[in-house]
Amino acid sequence: MSIVFIVSAPSGSGKSTLVNELFKMVQGLDFSISYTTRPPRGSEQNGKEYFFVSKSEFEAMIAADEFLEYANVFGNYYGTACRFLRETEKRGHDLLLDIDVQGAEQIKKKVPDAVSIFILPPDRDKLEWRLRNRGLDPEAVIRRRLDTARREIENYSKYDYILVNNVLEQSADELKAIVLGERIKGSGTEPTPEEDR
Repeated sequence: MSIVFIVSAPSGSGKSTLVNELFKMVQGLDFSISYTTRPPRGSEQNGKEYFFVSKSEFEAMIAADEFLEYANVFGNYYGTACRFLRETEKRGHDLLLDIDVQGAEQIKKKVPDAVSIFILPPDRDKLEWRLRNRGLDPEAVIRRRLDTARREIENYSKYDYILVNNVLEQSADELKAIVLGERIKGSGTEPTPEEDR
């Protein structure tokens, strides 16, 4: 049985960088690429960062019950397709979902054993600095993201683990320890030498 890991964090918390580091360190972990109706940004490619679909395509998938979770965020749909979990289980891997607080609640209802991890920035100033230095968003969007972040952070107590992302290397090691610890707990076996490097 695959373990489903849910990773949530406010925008600017460094979640994507942390998750990328985790995949370099841990074997047998699949990443679910979300579907979205928002247009690609910058150099984003279909099937890499997201699957970009039209609103009508997304709504057809909702009607066919093809999502583990989905949400409407700032006027665009985002969702995780059920097929990723089926494909991951066939490979004997675990699945990592990078989703928001709303999506995490939906997943927990469908997959009660899912392990949830909330990544926090060290403080609000650091979060705002990261959002501004990405250079992706206008001021109104940054303000909206900070307000959303405040509301999301209020939900951290619903998560199994809280990880404060201050020093990348240390935070990545902590995330790896959570994943390997949950695997040991689930199987009763030690990690393989290549996993524990």
